[in-house]
Amino acid sequence: MIAIDLPGHGATPAEHDSGTFDGLVGSVERYIADNGLAGIDVVGSSMGARIVLELARRGNIGNVVALDPGGFWRSWERTFFKITIGVSGRLLRAIRPSLPMLSGNAASRTALLAQLSAHPWALDPQVVATELASLSTTSTFDALVHDLASGREQTGPAADATGRIVIGWGRHDRLCLPRQAARAKAAFPSADLHWFESSGHFPMWDMPEETIAVILAATR
Repeated sequence: MIAIDLPGHGATPAEHDSGTFDGLVGSVERYIADNGLAGIDVVGSSMGARIVLELARRGNIGNVVALDPGGFWRSWERTFFKITIGVSGRLLRAIRPSLPMLSGNAASRTALLAQLSAHPWALDPQVVATELASLSTTSTFDALVHDLASGREQTGPAADATGRIVIGWGRHDRLCLPRQAARAKAAFPSADLHWFESSGHFPMWDMPEETIAVILAATR
């Protein structure tokens, strides 16, 4: 398994176009090509899920698992996404020094992650602290929120060479609303749609064992 930091995320420096969705897709495509990974299975979550769906559309990859992908919002949903996630990003930057303490308290953890998790009080405090700290230091965050909210809707279908596609969606996703799953399925009609019944936006947080099972079943 190869886990990559997108440019501008984690330890990977931003490139000139890393504040755009298309720029990030291009970076991943180059990574796959430069490392001889054509036909590799890909898994993504949220924006990463949209990236792997776009790779599926372009071809040159194998099986695909996309968990709660962005890019299928319309009308007021775009504004909802931009405002809510934008405010969250600014808040995290403002309270960054206090994140370890806030993540350790069930009440404040719930307040911070109410939009992203179906049961944030039950999440591991250290995982939450690490995730939020990483989000608060992502240099391209604001640019990406603007680009994602104002850009085109994600289109399909998958290229003929692409393998199996599974789109997973949390029933309690409050960022990429469950109603958007039908649009994702319409864009990628060959995909299987899997519902995570007790999950918010991140199934790997709320239902990790089922998420693992879905990924393994899709990539074997």
